[in-house]
Amino acid sequence: MRKELIKKSKFLSLILRHNPGKVGIELDEAGWVDVALLLAAVQKRQRDFTREVLEEVVATNDKRRFVFSDNGKRIRAAQGHSIGVDLGLAPTVPPDLLYHGTAEGNLESIRQHGLIRGARDHVHLSKDAETATRVGQRHGRPVVLIVGAARMVQAGHTFYLSDNGVWLTAAVPVEFIEFP
Repeated sequence: MRKELIKKSKFLSLILRHNPGKVGIELDEAGWVDVALLLAAVQKRQRDFTREVLEEVVATNDKRRFVFSDNGKRIRAAQGHSIGVDLGLAPTVPPDLLYHGTAEGNLESIRQHGLIRGARDHVHLSKDAETATRVGQRHGRPVVLIVGAARMVQAGHTFYLSDNGVWLTAAVPVEFIEFP
């Protein structure tokens, strides 16, 4: 993705995941906003943020962070919100193992507390170690943790699968984590 598109994608993430008020909009309870309303608000700051640019940002985002409604008139972030939204995801049975990428500096805290959602709605997990590694390297030397998802389900934990393939759960207690 070109540098300018990456910048626009990060701005869109800020608005649709964390702070829609930054441009004076509100998301509905499921995180959706009308595309025309979003564009009008964003264009007050970035005149070149057109519908075509928005479509390119959505189409080229390597993590598929954004989704349009079926009719293309609304948009939302697929997951990763720090504001309260209900994505309407149904509980889904995960694969036996899932993966979590983190920075090496976070290991001590994770060994003590497990994986917690922090400011977000859910803990994010990947279906493969490669994706988890890419996630982990954003904040330092990457470490991949293996999560016993099947055992968690047996213990009563619930999982969801976001529109962009990220596995979500409320927390991962230490006893379900395999450390390197």
